Amino acid sequence: MLVLTRAEVEELLDLDALLEALAGVHAELSAGNASLPPRVAAFTADGLLGAMPGFVPGAGLGAKLVSLYPRNKAPLPTHQAAIALFDEGTGMLTALMDGTYITAMRTAAAAALAARLLARPDARVLAILGTGVQSRAAQELFPRVRDFAEIRVAGRGEYEDAVRGADVVAATTHSPDPVVLAEWLEPGVHVSSVGYNAPGSELDPEIVARANVICVESRDSALAPPPAGAPELAGVDPEGVVELGELVAGTRVGRTSPEHLTLYKSVGIAVQDLAAAALVLAAARESGAGLEIAMEGIHA
Repeated sequence: MLVLTRAEVEELLDLDALLEALAGVHAELSAGNASLPPRVAAFTADGLLGAMPGFVPGAGLGAKLVSLYPRNKAPLPTHQAAIALFDEGTGMLTALMDGTYITAMRTAAAAALAARLLARPDARVLAILGTGVQSRAAQELFPRVRDFAEIRVAGRGEYEDAVRGADVVAATTHSPDPVVLAEWLEPGVHVSSVGYNAPGSELDPEIVARANVICVESRDSALAPPPAGAPELAGVDPEGVVELGELVAGTRVGRTSPEHLTLYKSVGIAVQDLAAAALVLAAARESGAGLEIAMEGIHA
């Protein structure tokens, strides 16, 4: 088993390659070629521990254990995780790596991929709401898919000023109350939301109601009850929701008018972690990074 630390994972993960890898695994998922059971979670008084298994041909078999503690203060992340990878032919554990950095970057990368597919081609002003880990990841990933002339990063009390006049709005908070209101949005805006604080939401419900296109990673995951699903989408007609992989493959259409309001709502799914972890593992094997540990007791 190869063990990789957070520092090694950060060094090995190629973010440009991650965008393309996510496009690939999402297309496989929407085509029915991946196994993605609903995630489960154990709850404490202050947070939760989620288990997210999955399998994608070419990306691998694995699972992530991730804790979510929204009240954690920097430098302690709200999300902390470990990812285990297994040989898909034998089931043997092949790698164990830190998943905290992967969680942040794959979440931002998937949101950036959605923006690439749904934002207007002439989008030039990006507003990122929040100042934490996910905000910093968005600042790294969104400029890789659009040539933004202006990037606004807003904390509490600044949200409205940042949103008004923006072409793309990326909400990255854990707020139980809306941080972006429909009345602040110009026609043609693309809105992204990756924050989770059920039963509340960082999104104004009117945005969901008015959106011409609602995009998710997986209908089954996004429309499932919490902790797997997005509370914002409760009651939304599944047939009116498109998957990211369907947009990648061209089997469903996204924006068809520059006036359309488009929305990407993320809940985070295991195939994204597997795509990132596979890139890290391949880079580690090529560079010789990590620590090999012999697992005892694997033979009868």
